[in-house]
Amino acid sequence: MNDTELKTSIESIVDPELGRPLGELRMVRSVESGDGTPRVTIELPTTAYPQPERFEELVRDAAGADVQLTLERTVRGSNSGGKIGLRIANVICVGSGKGGVGKSTVAAGLAFALKDSGARVGLMDADVYGPSVPHLLGAEGEPSVVEQPGPDGQPVQRIQPLEVDGMPLMSMGFHIEEDQAVIWRGPLLHRTLTQFLQATDWGELDYLVIDMPPGTGDVALTLSQLLSLSGAVIVCTPQQVALLDAVKAVSMFNQVKIPVLGMVENMAGDIFGRGGARAKAEELEIPMLGELPADPEVRIRGDDGRISTLVASDSPVREELVAISQKVAIEVARHVTAGNQLPDLEIL
Repeated sequence: MNDTELKTSIESIVDPELGRPLGELRMVRSVESGDGTPRVTIELPTTAYPQPERFEELVRDAAGADVQLTLERTVRGSNSGGKIGLRIANVICVGSGKGGVGKSTVAAGLAFALKDSGARVGLMDADVYGPSVPHLLGAEGEPSVVEQPGPDGQPVQRIQPLEVDGMPLMSMGFHIEEDQAVIWRGPLLHRTLTQFLQATDWGELDYLVIDMPPGTGDVALTLSQLLSLSGAVIVCTPQQVALLDAVKAVSMFNQVKIPVLGMVENMAGDIFGRGGARAKAEELEIPMLGELPADPEVRIRGDDGRISTLVASDSPVREELVAISQKVAIEVARHVTAGNQLPDLEIL
């Protein structure tokens, strides 16, 4: 088999996650048959690709011989932050229909699981009314402001996010007292979120995970105007009352043209039951991303400000959290490789 024939055969392999040929997905970087063992390089669309070893057999079968396979990992993105000049490939919202379902825990856990895969990840706490992410991460202090050269060469002030366990973090919790209530109308909320995004020096990121306020307020509307969002993850608990509100959250994201990446069932177990989110996801025809058990260790690590250790080797939910992050990353890659460019939201 010459180089051309080998490349054609490799490009015809159907990606086991995205369900499309590698050639169509532009994942085949190089194919060289040479005089000895053929060499093939495939570029995976995310660092969080699940079970990449599956390609060994797929490529060997397509080549009809042993192959020296190299797998490279590059996070493909939709340039989510390009609208406002940010170097962020993908922005993922984590929302819920109601409070108390562990949305912030899931958002932080997802961010650290994606980082654990090798991606460059930031976390933004957009739940301005109840910013709990700083406590979950054990983060204290106040972001500094520094002058940097702007696009026109003139100095501009940029907020430096706090770095927690190697991850940049922004939250309203850094700017208010722990017991202080935030009572804002929409315009002030919009201005603050814009500053958190546009005026913050996030650097170059593969993923920015945004922890949304619960419910169906106007934060999603603001974000949909500012960014080309990659999608939203819906968090709910298994019981019916939580699922009713989760449906409203799905409807909200659909209305503001933010694709729903799927649903996560949190606190699954004896107390709240199990499987309600899966049934609802099937009913709504959206992906089921996975479930996290109601394990007391999750609560303990959150209370202690050690939520980043949920992806550590001794974590009782590491396996589930990594699997969820992989499914989220694949759903993002699915939208990116499909070329889904969302229209700007038009306010009438």
